[in-house]
Amino acid sequence: MYELTGVGKAYTTGHRKVLAVSAVNLTVSDGEWLAIRGRTGHGKSTLLNLLGGLDRPTSGRLLLDGRDLGRMRDAELTRLRATAIGFVFQTFNLVPTLSAAENVEAALIPLRAGIAARRRKVAAALDSVGLTDRARHLPSELSGGQQQRVAIARALIKEPKVLLADEPTGNLDEETRDEIIGLMEKLWREYQLTLILVSHDGAVARRAQRVGVMSRGSLSFGT
Repeated sequence: MYELTGVGKAYTTGHRKVLAVSAVNLTVSDGEWLAIRGRTGHGKSTLLNLLGGLDRPTSGRLLLDGRDLGRMRDAELTRLRATAIGFVFQTFNLVPTLSAAENVEAALIPLRAGIAARRRKVAAALDSVGLTDRARHLPSELSGGQQQRVAIARALIKEPKVLLADEPTGNLDEETRDEIIGLMEKLWREYQLTLILVSHDGAVARRAQRVGVMSRGSLSFGT
């Protein structure tokens, strides 16, 4: 699945160079659930962006199924993100003027699926997250947990191989957090996904098969 060798990401701020990710070596197997913990500002989200092809490494090599994301053309990366990688974010990133069903359906538009096929997939995706009866509701008419369920359905409707989740429970109360993580674990098993989840919450991270810690841009694992 993923193979990272000496992956780094540096940004230039004014006259200063900031190393957000430093020489990360990592292998993630097909179907694995990896959690990455760490304090804010230590590179967790930057690493997730690199894994998702949202950003490119400035050093090292990052392979996904043998394909070097750092060397792919922009059009190839866009296609890869549209077909093989699902994203779930802390802030849900739903379009406020679209219904739950329309937000989920938006993920299929780049794939040029027919209208009838899209509607069938949307209904199945919303059912899988328990929101069949909220299909016509706007995000403002949904609770935070329901909005995150819509975001999960949107990520999974395109049947990706990888699901990347950046603090998916960060805006939720403890009870809703547990519901969402339980749902993600259920879907991870059912869809046989590779799940990589970033969280500062130890209760969330402990559900994963393996936990890494980001500190000052470096990734480490306990022995």
